[in-house]
Amino acid sequence: MSIPLSGPDITRKEIAYVNSVLTKSGGILSIGPWLEKFEDAFRTFTGRKYAVAVNSGTSALFLLANAVGWKDGDRIVTSPYSFIASANTPLFVGAVPKFVDIDLKTYNMDIEKAGRAALSEDVKGIIAVDVFGHPLNISAIKRKLKGKPITIIEDSCEALGSEFNGRKCGTLALAGTYAFYPNKQITTGEGGIIVTDNKKIYEYCISARSQGRAITGLWLEHERLGYNFRMSELNAALGVAQMERLDEILEKRNRAAGRYYELLRGTRGITLPHISPDVNFMSWFVFVVRISKYDNEFAEFKEYDIIPNNKRNKFGKLLRKTNNLRSSLLNELLNKGIGCKPYFTPIHLQKFYKRMFGYKIGDFPVTEYVGSGTLAIPFFTNITLKQQKQVAKIIRDFFN
Repeated sequence: MSIPLSGPDITRKEIAYVNSVLTKSGGILSIGPWLEKFEDAFRTFTGRKYAVAVNSGTSALFLLANAVGWKDGDRIVTSPYSFIASANTPLFVGAVPKFVDIDLKTYNMDIEKAGRAALSEDVKGIIAVDVFGHPLNISAIKRKLKGKPITIIEDSCEALGSEFNGRKCGTLALAGTYAFYPNKQITTGEGGIIVTDNKKIYEYCISARSQGRAITGLWLEHERLGYNFRMSELNAALGVAQMERLDEILEKRNRAAGRYYELLRGTRGITLPHISPDVNFMSWFVFVVRISKYDNEFAEFKEYDIIPNNKRNKFGKLLRKTNNLRSSLLNELLNKGIGCKPYFTPIHLQKFYKRMFGYKIGDFPVTEYVGSGTLAIPFFTNITLKQQKQVAKIIRDFFN
């Protein structure tokens, strides 16, 4: 039985809503009532005053970087262990990402290191990423800032529905973003959204997403440099249907994650996702296991901010050994029809970042060790117990 890595949950409701755009909208395919309904759904869900839907999560981050005024020479603290868009965002506006290493348990930015990095004079902002849906403790980072005014935006593109200390991810900073690619908790095909209580950010984003048009004024009156980042009515209608089913979707995914814990708990050689005590609800984007067979060897390196030159060869061998074991597991799964992928390759070791900034192995030890061993296994809203048992058996047999 072939099992995909991920897939959207589309029902008759989604099909009916999208079909109504084509058959009952009077030809309105952009900037229409479905877009307004989708944004209203997010205002209600998050409790934020404003929501601006766009064509991708990347566009949402880009607009926010412009809206908060990041510019040439600014340095923006963020994670090297994420989808690459969060790190690219500062570059879009001429700023530079300032990476800090991650926590070995949550895979989010290390709180102490993020706080220290943010105190540097040239740091003007933080992009706080909720990796794999696990909330980053933004409040703890703020306490490390010693009163320094700094702009924090939250990349919750993987964390729709997650809650930390009673607050939803995406509402823990000045503004937040969500994304709706087909492997996310909900999908609009492609799409993203910005949520905020800040009127100036809202007014900029609502204008800039639509060629810089004036919010009030003539149709072709443009007051700033803008872009074509609009979400279509088709995408928005799909999103409205998904939001109406959000509780159902999140609960199904939560149950599926729980089944993996039951099936894989105690398997030697892997670590299952960690959930911090302050997380009230974990919204599952993916289910990622990590090769932990060599954690005792990694203990020699994990306290270093940067691996010393005289230890880099030894550290590199550990990474290769971890990666080789993951590759063997990946191939075992793929050969039996099970979809899986490494999640994530450290951003600073991507070719573009190595060329541009000169990063090398050993610069962010925890990120590199985690990145050498993490593997996303099949996870989607309607995955069945039978499918999960098949996946789990292959993994258990591999390590036994």
